[in-house]
This record gives sequence, structure tokens and C-alpha cells, in this order.
Amino acid sequence: MKHIYQKGFDQVGFTFVLLHGTGSNEVDILPLADSFDQTFNVLSIRGNVNENGALRYFRRLKEGVYDEDDLHLRGEELLTFIIEASQTYAFDIDKVVLLGFSNGSNIAINMLLRDDNPFKYAMLLAPMYPLEPENLKEQPMLKVFLSMGKHDPIVSLDDSKHVIDLFEARKAQVVQSWTNSHEVSAQTIIDGRKWLNEIKNN
Repeated sequence: MKHIYQKGFDQVGFTFVLLHGTGSNEVDILPLADSFDQTFNVLSIRGNVNENGALRYFRRLKEGVYDEDDLHLRGEELLTFIIEASQTYAFDIDKVVLLGFSNGSNIAINMLLRDDNPFKYAMLLAPMYPLEPENLKEQPMLKVFLSMGKHDPIVSLDDSKHVIDLFEARKAQVVQSWTNSHEVSAQTIIDGRKWLNEIKNN
């Protein structure tokens, strides 16, 4: 998969895995990592699905309707790639923070809710996951930061609540941050930095 890897100087050894939104790419999303923590390693991955010229991580049948078979296939493919990249670039998979926006958050959810999920941390910005996964395995060690919009024109409040419920039903440790729309706001950055500092200091 096309990607960018940047070695950080965080002595603790955390790594952001950046997952962009629809229509963006692995370069566009790089400033987001700097906004949260400039010391982390960064692995930024390009979505390999092209929807009318817009890059995504999985196909959809129409707005808000996912191609479930493709989602699971692409999620497995992405998970395998990240694990292989951790070996290639020698970063600790236990200290990976999945950092996704919109479509990037949605493919991250697919990986996080798998039986073989190796990740402990995720920052999901403007997520939506209109599915009910069969796997109900509890993940009490999973820490998830969710940034959601109260007036998001793409993700309704019910859709946001569904994402919260998916993780809380699996006993994950969920922190919520609310903004206005389908965006990364100043409040998102402030709340996200606080969440990251707590992770780094524990």
C-alpha cells in the first residue's frame, strides 16, 4: 500500500497510523499528526479504493451504505499491512495510535472490533459505522478518543451514539469530545492532546 513513514523522536516510542478521509490522501493528513504530537513516529497510509476520483479505504454502495464484504476484506488487508510495516520500520505495535478522520475512522473501527485486534489506542474523528458487528468480545484495555459533531451534516447524532455504544458495549475506555460539524476543531486538538498526555504518562 502507498504510504509515508516518518521517524519521530519520542523516547517512549509511540506511532500514529494516519488514515485520511474520503478525497484526501496520505500527504494531506500529515499536519494532523503534528497538531496532536510532533514527537511520534508517523505511518500515513493511502486508501486504495477510488470512488469517482476520490480516494477511500473501502467501497460503499451509496452515501452511508457500506459494501460490507469489501469493508471486511479491506480492513483485513490494512491490518496485515500495518503489522508488516511495524516489522519493516521497527515500531512497537503495542504503542500504535490509530488516528483517523471520517472514512479513515470508519476503517479503523473495522480493525478495532475484530477478534484479532492488536491495537490498544485509537483517535477517531468524525466516525460513522452503521453496522452491528457480530463480535462482542470485550476489550477493557482498549482506549478510544472519539471526536463527534453535534451538527454534523454527514453523521447524525444517532450515528455518533451508535459508535459510542459499539465501544462501550465491549467495555472499552471511551473519551468523548464534541465539536460542531464534520471537522477537526480547536477543541478537538485540545481534548486530544490531553488524552494523549494521559496515555504517555501511564
